[in-house]
Amino acid sequence: MVSSFITIQDPRDSQNRRSFCFDYAYWSHSGFTRDRSGLYVPEEPGERYADQDSVFQDLGEGILENALQGYNATLLAYGQTGSGKSYSMVGYGPNKGLVPKLCDRLFDAIRENQDTRQCQVFFSMMEIYNEQVIDLLSRGSRTPGGLRVREEQQRGFYVEGLRTVPCDSAPQVEQLMEQGTRIRTTAATHMNANSSRSHMLIILQLKQIFSKESITKQSNINLVDLAGSERQRSSGSEADRLKEGTAINLSLTTLGNVISALADVAVGKRVVHIPYRDSVLTKLLQSALGGNSRTVMIATLSPADMCYEESLSTLRYAERAKRIQNRAVVNESPTERLVKELKAENARLLQRLSRLGQEGRRANDETKELRQLLTHNELQIRAIQTLWEQHLQEALKDWEQQYANITQERRMMQMHPYILNINEDAQLSGVVKLFIQEGDWDIGLCDSSPRSISIKGLGIQERHAVFRNEQRRVTLTPLPGSKVIVNGHAVSQTTELQHLDRLILGSNCTYLFIGYPSERGGDDWSRYDYDYFQSELAAAEGIHLGETSTGSSQADPSLLAVFYDYIKLMPMVAEANQMSKELSKGVEFKLEIKNLALSDSKGHDLEKEIVVRVTSMGRKQVWMWSKAKFVNRKFLMEEVYQQHQAEQSGDNRVEGPSPATLPRDKDPFWDPVEPLLLGTAHLWLQSLAFRIPLEEQLEVLGSEGTEEAILQVQLVPCNSTGLPLGEDDILIDPSELLGRRLDFQLVLEQCCGLRWIREDRNRGVQFGFKLFDCSQPLYTPAVWHNFNPLLDHRVHFASLYTSQRLLDYLQSSAVVLELWGLQDGCTDLASSLEGVRMTAEGVFIIDETGPANTAPANSAELSCSVRALQQDFEELKSVNASLRKENHSLREQLNTARNGGESVRGRRPSCDAEFARALKVFYHSMTSVRGQLQRLRRHRPSEESDLLGLRLFIDEHSRLLRDFSEQLEQSVSTLKQDVAAIVRRKRERSGIWS
Repeated sequence: MVSSFITIQDPRDSQNRRSFCFDYAYWSHSGFTRDRSGLYVPEEPGERYADQDSVFQDLGEGILENALQGYNATLLAYGQTGSGKSYSMVGYGPNKGLVPKLCDRLFDAIRENQDTRQCQVFFSMMEIYNEQVIDLLSRGSRTPGGLRVREEQQRGFYVEGLRTVPCDSAPQVEQLMEQGTRIRTTAATHMNANSSRSHMLIILQLKQIFSKESITKQSNINLVDLAGSERQRSSGSEADRLKEGTAINLSLTTLGNVISALADVAVGKRVVHIPYRDSVLTKLLQSALGGNSRTVMIATLSPADMCYEESLSTLRYAERAKRIQNRAVVNESPTERLVKELKAENARLLQRLSRLGQEGRRANDETKELRQLLTHNELQIRAIQTLWEQHLQEALKDWEQQYANITQERRMMQMHPYILNINEDAQLSGVVKLFIQEGDWDIGLCDSSPRSISIKGLGIQERHAVFRNEQRRVTLTPLPGSKVIVNGHAVSQTTELQHLDRLILGSNCTYLFIGYPSERGGDDWSRYDYDYFQSELAAAEGIHLGETSTGSSQADPSLLAVFYDYIKLMPMVAEANQMSKELSKGVEFKLEIKNLALSDSKGHDLEKEIVVRVTSMGRKQVWMWSKAKFVNRKFLMEEVYQQHQAEQSGDNRVEGPSPATLPRDKDPFWDPVEPLLLGTAHLWLQSLAFRIPLEEQLEVLGSEGTEEAILQVQLVPCNSTGLPLGEDDILIDPSELLGRRLDFQLVLEQCCGLRWIREDRNRGVQFGFKLFDCSQPLYTPAVWHNFNPLLDHRVHFASLYTSQRLLDYLQSSAVVLELWGLQDGCTDLASSLEGVRMTAEGVFIIDETGPANTAPANSAELSCSVRALQQDFEELKSVNASLRKENHSLREQLNTARNGGESVRGRRPSCDAEFARALKVFYHSMTSVRGQLQRLRRHRPSEESDLLGLRLFIDEHSRLLRDFSEQLEQSVSTLKQDVAAIVRRKRERSGIWS
C-alpha cells in the first residue's frame, strides 16, 4: 500500500501483479505498539500504521457531517471472515471502532448545538441470517421465521415490528449495543448459526427541529457489518447435486449483482433490471446503494498469501462499488410536515369562525362543528409533540432496569464462580455469564426449576449435567446420555473444576469456568479463544502442530492451513453428527486428513487436505466429501433441522418441506452411491530401465496410512509378441534404450485382505492406473463379494522409440495403483480409450515422440538442421583423421614392446562382460531379498494374541529376520567375490602388458 494505491501479487507467480486505486488505503497489519491504556498506536510518529482514530477522522467525520446536514448516510464493511470488518466497525476493548466513536461524536454535536435545534435520536439493531430478520433489541421471544419486510410508497422498504429505542446519550447507545450483542449470542446458539454468516445492521435515526426556521431535518445512518465474503462462493466446482444454502448466500450474492448493475449504469450501460427485491439485505439497503444516501464502503483484506484469491475478489468488488453514483437530498420529516399542515388548517378554521361572528349570522351548527375540528387538531398537535417525551421516558425506564441488572451482575461476579460463553466471533465471547451459587444447579434445556441454569444448543439434554458448589469447591457431574468435555477430554464422572477450565457441553456449547475471586489473580482469559478450545480437542485426537526438525517451536507452514481447516471443521462435524442423530438419519461424519503424496507418481510429500468420510450406518454406504462440499451440505442440514425444530414446537410458519417427508434427492444427508477411492500403492518402475523383471507385494495404503489390502503385482519386460525377455537382455546402462523399442507388461495378479469387503461382503473393488503420458486411467474388471480376489489382469505397453523423457520417468517415478471401492447400486468404472493409441494386438503405445514427431515443422527449419548436421559431420571427419593417425603410432609402439603377448591378448576375456554377468546375478538375488523384506513388513501379531501367541510370533519373526539377513549377506558377498575376481584378473593382464 502506497498512498491510496494497493498492489497485490500472486504468491505463485511473481510477475502477476494487479494495482487498484481507492479514496483511502489503510495499513493496519504491522508497525504498531500498545500503549499503557491498551490502545494500538504507530511505533513511530508519521509511520503508515492506521489506528482507529485516523480511520474515523477520514470516514466517520464525513458520515456525521452528512447526517447533521440532513442527508442519509451509510457505512458498509465488506471482506473475508477474520480480515477486520467487526474490528473496524465495533472495535475491541479500548480500541473503539467507527460505530461507538460515531455515537460519541453525534451526542457531542447535539450538546454543542442544543441552543439552535432540538434533536431526537432513535436506535435500532437487527441481524439478517438465512433471509430472516432478527430484532436484537426485542424484549420478547424471537418471532419464528423472523420479522417481515414491508414496503410503503413513502417509507420504502422497512421491517415491520422492529423495536426503535430513543436515546439521549452515548452510554445509552453503548448499553443497547451490548444488549443486542447478548441477544445475538443467544440467537446464534439457538439457531446453530455462525456470526460470520450473518449481517448486522445498526440504524441511527436523527431528527433535528430548527424552531426559528420552522425546519425539520431527518436522516438515517445505516451501519452495516456484512457477512464474510467467502460465503458467497458456491461449491459448483465440487459438482454437488444440491445447491449451496441459497438463503444463507442469497444476500451477499444479490448485493454483488446490485453493485455490478449500478456500476454499469454509472458508466453509461443500459441496465434493464436492478435486483433489489431478490434479498432482504438489498431491500433494506436500496436507498443506501443507489438512491438517497451518501455511502462509504470499507473493504478489509487479509495479508496472508493463502487468502490471495479472496483478497483479489474483495478488491474487484470494491472497485465496482466505487463507480456507483448516488443522488442524496436533504430529508424533511413527515411528522413535522403534518404539524405544519395541522397548524395551517387551524389558522383557516379560526378565520372562518371570526368571519361567521362578524357577519352575525346564526350558524350554531356550523360553528359547533368547526370548534370540534379545531379542538381535535390541537389535541393531535399536542400528541405529536409529546410522543418523543413519552418514548424517551419509556427508554429511560428500560435503561435504568438494564443498569440495575448490570450492577447486579458485577456484584455477583465478585461473589460467585461462573461460566462465560466463548464464541467463534470474538465480539460475542464473554457476553453470557452463568453464575454457580451455593448448592446443586441443573444445567440444560429445562428452566422450570428455580435451581436450574437454562442453556440451548445442539446436543443439550433437558437435564444435561449438575454443578455442585460446596465449601468453595465446584464440581461438574454429567448425566447419563449427555456429552461433556473438560479441557479437551470427555468426562463421564464427577470432575472438580479449576479456574480457567474449558467446558464443551453438547455438540459445541463452549464455556470458560471462572473460579472464586480469590483464585483469579490477574489472569487474562482472552487467550482462551474459540480456536484454543478446538486446538485442545484436536490435540486430544492426536492432531497438533509439532516442532520442526530443528527442535524449534515454529510450526511447519505447510501444515498450518490443514491444521486450521481441521479445527474449523471439528465443531461443524460434531454438529452434523448431532443433527443426524436427532433427525434419525443414521449418518455418521468423520474428519480425515488426506495425504496427497499417496496419489503422486514421484511420492513427493505434497500438501495435505481435509476430507469428510460420510457413512450411512444402516445401508453401509460410504461417501468422501471435500471440505467445500461438506460446508455446503452443513448449511442445508441446518435448514432441515430448523424445520424439524419448528414442527416439534408446533410452529407452522417456518417455510420448507418437512424433514420426515423430504425426498431423497433433496436430502442433504444423502448422495447417490458412487465408487470410492480407498487407497493407493506405488509400483516403482526403475527396474524397467534395466529390463529386469520385478515381482512385488505392495501395501495399499488409505488416506490416513491404514493398510487397505496387499496387492501382488509384476513388471515383465517382454518382446513385441509378449514373450518375457531372458537374462541376456538385461542392460547395464539404461541409455542403451534410447531410440529403441521397449515392451513390458504390467500384471496385477491377486489382491489379499481387502478391508473394504471384509466390512461388508456386498461390495466390490477395481484397480485403476495411469502410466506416463496416458491421459485417461485404465481400470481392471470389477470383482465383488471376495476379500482375496484373483485379478489376473495383464496390460501390454510399448514405446516404439524410447525418449530421454520416458527414461527419466522410469528411473524416478512409480505407477500409482488406485484401489476403488464399489457399493451396491453404483456403476463400475470403465476405461476410456479416447485419445489412446493401440496396435491391432491390443498393445498400448506410450511415449509417442519418435523421429516422425520431432521433425522440423517447416522446410526452413529443415534446411537449418541439415546445414548444422553437415558442419558437425566435417568436424567429426577431421577428429577421426587425427585419431587414426594417433592410433597407428600407438600400434607401432605396442608391437615393439610386447614379447609374445599376442597369444595372451587373443584369449583375453572382456572385463565389462564379466562385470555385466556379475550384476545380473546380483539383481536376481536382490529380487528374492526384496520379497523376503515384504514378508517381514506384513508379518504382524494378531490383535487377539495371548502371551503364548506373542512368543510364537517373536520366534517366527526372528526366523524370518535371520533368513532375510542370510540372503542379503550372501547376495552382497557373492557380488564382492565376483568383483574381486574381475579386478584380480585385470591386474594380472596389466602386469603382462607392462
